[in-house]
Amino acid sequence: MALFADRHDAGRRLAAALQRYAGRDDLLVLGLPRGGVPVAWEVAQALHAPLDVFVVRKLGVPGHEELAMGAIASGGVVVTVPELLDTLGIPPAVVERAARLEAQEVARREHLYRGDRPFPDVRGRTVLLVDDGLATGATMRAAVEALRRLGPREVVVAVPVGAPETCAEFQQDVAETICATTPSPFQAVGLWYRDFEQTSDAEVQALLAPPLMEVEREITLDLGPVRLAATLGVPAARRGVVLFAHGSGSSRHSPRNRYVAGELQRAGFATVLADLLTEAEERADAVDAHLRFDIGMLAERLAGIVDQLGRLPETRGLPVGLFGASTGGGAALVAAAGRPDAVRAVVSRGGRPDLAGAALARVRAPTLLVVGGRDDVVIELNETARARMPGEVRLEIVPGATHLFEEPGALEAVARLAVAWFERWLGRGPAPAAPG
Repeated sequence: MALFADRHDAGRRLAAALQRYAGRDDLLVLGLPRGGVPVAWEVAQALHAPLDVFVVRKLGVPGHEELAMGAIASGGVVVTVPELLDTLGIPPAVVERAARLEAQEVARREHLYRGDRPFPDVRGRTVLLVDDGLATGATMRAAVEALRRLGPREVVVAVPVGAPETCAEFQQDVAETICATTPSPFQAVGLWYRDFEQTSDAEVQALLAPPLMEVEREITLDLGPVRLAATLGVPAARRGVVLFAHGSGSSRHSPRNRYVAGELQRAGFATVLADLLTEAEERADAVDAHLRFDIGMLAERLAGIVDQLGRLPETRGLPVGLFGASTGGGAALVAAAGRPDAVRAVVSRGGRPDLAGAALARVRAPTLLVVGGRDDVVIELNETARARMPGEVRLEIVPGATHLFEEPGALEAVARLAVAWFERWLGRGPAPAAPG
């Protein structure tokens, strides 16, 4: 049974085990890309510590690349396994050649993730090295050794889940090892996550980007019968607010929606990522998935949040857009039909507009439907729904993308399309006139 919903959930639970480090002036959190960065982001947020990335690349034995003869890490530090080199008779020139090749990839990733910002000075600091889990620990071991050579005061290894024997081994190697959970039998890191989808480069970039926010805080939305948790992000200058409706089985911590929200914030839009189910409902839904397809209920809650946006100090008076993903696309369209004077535009990513049913004929908000080019079934559903919608509707197909837009550049394409659509339609004038 999964211990964590996703990497963000794991990061928050790991942070609870690291509270004694909160507020330290010398603290630095380094995430191992890519999967360790969402975990590290939550830890850094909870401990009020700076966050950066520590890139590690394995140096594989020629002809047996899965076997590590060493590693190269951020800062150009090369670590080798002398016993293995001696046993296999690998000369220094082979190691140097492999290191030169991998150094190019380290440099590429560092520039991709960090831009022009230099690697942080770790001398004399307490560094938390964070990953999403420890199985054999090979990558983390290389990171520890490489980091030590840069002169930190102490290194702390922190992971949400790890193999008991591996966590025990690391206790001897660093100042402290924090494995929040050590299930046995362990088998693999991914088994302990309900959502263990690959973290994309775009998501890492978004999490590491310098904050452009005037306000970013967790809020509670009181809808009468229920109270829902949400994350409110408000840039210093804003032209509108976009409310996200996540897909089936997801939450406000969806890394894909968080990435798109970050791009919208850079473009000057406030964002609200809300859970549409309470914690108790999420637990029940995880068993039989009966609530995630209750489009009427989800749409009613979205509409209630739209009403609240008109009262929140940070969003009052801002034009409202909806961004729906998967089943959230159907719920967003029903909510838009129910609040025609408030919702100015809708974007659906890999959405199920067909689930909006008869409400499609009442949607007057300009709608952008974005679908992956390899998501054949959903393309057909979106084409059928578009034909039933009387207002301004555009269907954009991202070539080569599947349903979750995990392919390189796919999520970035979604974000660009969403930003352009909301820039066009979230103006200050009156809401669009009813069609026909």
